[in-house]
Amino acid sequence: MSTHDRLLIIDFGSQVTQLIARRLRELNVYCEIHPYQNVTDAFLRDFAPRAVIFSGGPASVLDEGSPRPPESVFTLGVPILGICYGQQVMMQMLGGRVERGDGTAEFGRAYVTPSDDRINLLNGWFTTNREQVWMSHGDHVAEIAPGFEVYGTSPNAPFAITADLSRNFFAVQFHPEVHHTPNGKTLYENFVRLAGFTGDWTMGAYREEAIRKIREQVGDARVICALSGGVDSSVAAALLHEAVGDQLTCVFVDHGLLRLNEADEVVAMFRDHMNLHVIHAQEQDLFLGELEGVSDPETKRKTIGRLFIDVFQKYADQIEGARFLAQGTLYPDVIESVSFSGGPSVTIKSHHNVGGLPEKMGLELVEPLRELFKDEVRALGHELGLPASFIGRHPFPGPGLAIRCPGEITREKLEILRKADAVYIDQIRKHGLYDEIWQAFVAILPVRTVGVMGDGRTYDYACALRAVTSVDGMTADYYPFTHDFLGETATRIINEVKGINRVTYDITSKPPGTIEWE
Repeated sequence: MSTHDRLLIIDFGSQVTQLIARRLRELNVYCEIHPYQNVTDAFLRDFAPRAVIFSGGPASVLDEGSPRPPESVFTLGVPILGICYGQQVMMQMLGGRVERGDGTAEFGRAYVTPSDDRINLLNGWFTTNREQVWMSHGDHVAEIAPGFEVYGTSPNAPFAITADLSRNFFAVQFHPEVHHTPNGKTLYENFVRLAGFTGDWTMGAYREEAIRKIREQVGDARVICALSGGVDSSVAAALLHEAVGDQLTCVFVDHGLLRLNEADEVVAMFRDHMNLHVIHAQEQDLFLGELEGVSDPETKRKTIGRLFIDVFQKYADQIEGARFLAQGTLYPDVIESVSFSGGPSVTIKSHHNVGGLPEKMGLELVEPLRELFKDEVRALGHELGLPASFIGRHPFPGPGLAIRCPGEITREKLEILRKADAVYIDQIRKHGLYDEIWQAFVAILPVRTVGVMGDGRTYDYACALRAVTSVDGMTADYYPFTHDFLGETATRIINEVKGINRVTYDITSKPPGTIEWE
């Protein structure tokens, strides 16, 4: 049980519910998202929230069986904020009326103007007499519930902002959490302030609480951790080591698909700098042997995942008394694993990690990061003393260079790719651009091209550079390098990396799951 004041977000299926949690975490407020079907009377008693937010959602409150919170949520005596569908379900359940769209549907940017009366929820709003907001609704509130008053309207939403001040119930038709409601964070800040939150959700407090929980769960048993060298598993390992010390053994599986000098750097940092017990499983020959002749990207991923499990199992069996398996599961993973409708999610690509290990090995899971978002994990890493250069590294996929090498994988192509990637990242760092870019890497293309270098003909590989900007990795846009930077970088790669005679830059934007090359 968390010792922090907690805010409950009841999820009715909005695509942007996670953003509500993000805005609140930025305000140092601890919150959890739970699907509406899991929020029962007993759950509410146990969770004991200081405030509740109803998310948006795709359903219509007019449909039979549409999502509802339990009636008891309105008798908790805590502030409630309803957003979009959340507003409509509040009105419908509390005695108001919702109607079908009939020309009042709104999708996109809109402008809300205030009523004559101002309320604390809207402190800092309407300094120019209107606020830009983001609407996304088909139905609309036709009659507000008894006790509510109107405090903001838009052309298609006469009840855009409503409130029952006697009960601290608030409801808005728009989405304050999205980027296109520029002043939305202020509204959330006002809401948590009037709910009495003190902003005690800090990484220092979380660190102490997480260490206590780990010690309670693990006792004197041994823990094994799959250390990939990525930020999530590294922070999890550092936190576990602080909690249980020598009871932790990390297994670093070197599959031969890492970047230049990466294996040595990871092992040196954790074994030498942080004094962790690390098993360096050098299994390059096994992985590269199994991948020989394989060109299909999904087959590559599944092969790597299967071998990873086999190798991890082999080394884990050597650790006597191991009862727990540590994983770097994050809060978005937890949220996304619970489908709003209870149905299966679409698989974009197979995951490489150790998801199948707990059942196979008979170990209990330890997931000390499962309440954190990615940027909070980085903040915890800083809190634990991991080097800033390591914590701020661009994401690197578990299957490694296998998915940056379209077509068949060979040792020669991997060596070329490592060197080219090292030059590219060095260029980005030299020009002070590394922290502006979410992820940058080189892909080696499955074609050779004819080129002239000096007075001689070459027949070597082409490579593609990619650099993208992103907030969360769900969508990405290309980074706008200057022509001078690209020319200088291409010249360096061609001059310094034997085996490449042509360089291209990929300027495509990417939808979810396709930021990597394969």
